[in-house]
Amino acid sequence: MSFILTIDQQVNCTVAFLDSSGNPAAVDGIPVWSSSDDTIATVTASADGMSADVVSAGIGQAQISVTADADLGSGTQQLIGLLDLQVVGGMAVMVQITAGTPTEKLVVNPLAP
Repeated sequence: MSFILTIDQQVNCTVAFLDSSGNPAAVDGIPVWSSSDDTIATVTASADGMSADVVSAGIGQAQISVTADADLGSGTQQLIGLLDLQVVGGMAVMVQITAGTPTEKLVVNPLAP
């Protein structure tokens, strides 16, 4: 299931790294954030990489990812977290009426049997 933003919204995302028991775990270096499609959403990470602002840029779907290196004692392994994002239109604030192509009107003769 995707996280949904409207085109006029942004959201701050945070990341937590956990061990297999759900306890906080350290990572090596600063986590790196990215968007799979900057025309749908842009990502600006905080200085420590533990959070990022995700800003909608266009309607569609993108994946937000954060990667970090975990030191498992026998070397490092890259961890990747993903957030599926869907950007949709905002709340209606105006009405637009579009007229079609004019046609001849039908005349009905009320005196016809």
